[in-house]
Amino acid sequence: MSHLNPAITKPQAVLFDLDGTLFQTESLLETVHRRVFETLREEGLYEKPMPSIEILLGSLGMLLSDIWKKLMPDGSPEAHERANVLLLQYEMEELGNGIGHLYPGVAETLQELRGKGIRLFIASNGLEEYVKGVPALRGIGDLFEGMYSAGEFATTTKVDLVRRLLDTFEVTEAWMVGDRSSDVEAGKRNGLFVVGCDYAGFRREGELDGADAVIGSFPELLKLLP
Repeated sequence: MSHLNPAITKPQAVLFDLDGTLFQTESLLETVHRRVFETLREEGLYEKPMPSIEILLGSLGMLLSDIWKKLMPDGSPEAHERANVLLLQYEMEELGNGIGHLYPGVAETLQELRGKGIRLFIASNGLEEYVKGVPALRGIGDLFEGMYSAGEFATTTKVDLVRRLLDTFEVTEAWMVGDRSSDVEAGKRNGLFVVGCDYAGFRREGELDGADAVIGSFPELLKLLP
């Protein structure tokens, strides 16, 4: 499935998105989504029928404030604010309960990249505790030099988040690996080689247009290295 540009050189670093790239998010969110809306209903903050989880999965990669606008366009600011708190609380509880897993081959592939002297980072539009918590709780946290989130740095676009990471860690040549159009844009606008991940199953048509290479499973990343 992967296609290769013969001019590819070994990167100094690889930046990874988290949801839909390293972590199989729907394996966690099915439980969390239900709990969030049950609690909002109990608290009288949102009493309409629970929005489809497909809308949530299709919104991954967006900033949280934009996700709630899609899920609850008629919800009050209080409902959106409370949903933020509940989402993180329930994500961390369920992760601690062993719910949610990495894609096959993620840990082994990351180890191999590290073994080749490549620096590894995460850049995600999620909340800080979640973006740092998933890798830590799933045993891959120590492989990353930095884990950057929109939640920690209050960036409004992934382009800005990636720029900040590159500047801070003095990375001049890197790959951006992700499953959403926001990852492609963040990589391209920062002059990076972009690898699109085509295995999450909830992306939109044309999501990965503009990527330099596309992989159908995480370990295929290694085949792209020269």
